[in-house]
Amino acid sequence: MNSTENQSSLHSLFENNKQWVSGKLSEDQNYFSNLAKGQQPRYLYIGCSDSRVPASGITGTNPGEMFVHRNIANLVVNTDLNLLSVLQYAVEVLKVQDIMVVGHYGCGGVAAAAGNKQYGLIDNWLVNIRNVVRTHEAELSGISNEQERLRRLVELNVIEQVRNLAKTNIIQNAMKGDNPPRLHGLVYDIAEGLLKDLNVGGNLMQDLSHIYNAEAGH
Repeated sequence: MNSTENQSSLHSLFENNKQWVSGKLSEDQNYFSNLAKGQQPRYLYIGCSDSRVPASGITGTNPGEMFVHRNIANLVVNTDLNLLSVLQYAVEVLKVQDIMVVGHYGCGGVAAAAGNKQYGLIDNWLVNIRNVVRTHEAELSGISNEQERLRRLVELNVIEQVRNLAKTNIIQNAMKGDNPPRLHGLVYDIAEGLLKDLNVGGNLMQDLSHIYNAEAGH
């Protein structure tokens, strides 16, 4: 593809960008100059890379309101330096108040992990979801309907990723402060467009505190 073809393929994006800028400036001439001064987002969103799940779109948030990290199947892996760097910056520098792990029904990564096929490099990532399957095998094996079983696995995966968040030293240190961030597990239903709160953030680590050295916030 030559440079002319490359520019042509992005033409609609540039046109959309110009229209977006024009619309924002018509509402507020200082919109972009104010944004450029810095950010103080309230939320950290950890979600799936799925193109059908736009973080700001489904939450109705504007630029500057939400810090975002996305990966396949919204995983929190303790060796993922990308995720940990985002988490540390969000918690220690930006002082976010709420951290959300957001999964979605119909997640391809979750479905792939639940199967018995090999896909190549991504298998090393999907093993983190297969660990969730192993942990909750008794419950999942009791669900005969495959679609319902996958929906429940999506929920269980979110719960385990919130638990993984709570295990990090970043969150544990933040919990010792006066205003620790709140942890949330949400699931987005693409077919309905609605978010569901799994209500899992409160006391996830109490039963594991003797292992992970977690302490409650003040």
